[in-house]
Amino acid sequence: MAQNKIPDDIAKLSFEESLQALEEIVKKLEAGEVKLDEAIQNYERGASLKRHCEIKLREAQAKVEKISLDTDGLVSTETSDLQ
Repeated sequence: MAQNKIPDDIAKLSFEESLQALEEIVKKLEAGEVKLDEAIQNYERGASLKRHCEIKLREAQAKVEKISLDTDGLVSTETSDLQ
């Protein structure tokens, strides 16, 4: 797997689904419930899930409206979008 490539099955997940899967992996790794080879695979999948969550957060952040005051003191909004 390329270092920055998000696997297709992870790319299809929502932020919430990715976060839940990542939390499950962390619990397994912290509990020591898996053998070394499986732990390495889980760690790699967890890293991909983390990257996917970060991407989803950046996308959401870019879409949030920027609220500001104009020179007359009126509130204006500007939508920032990735597209």
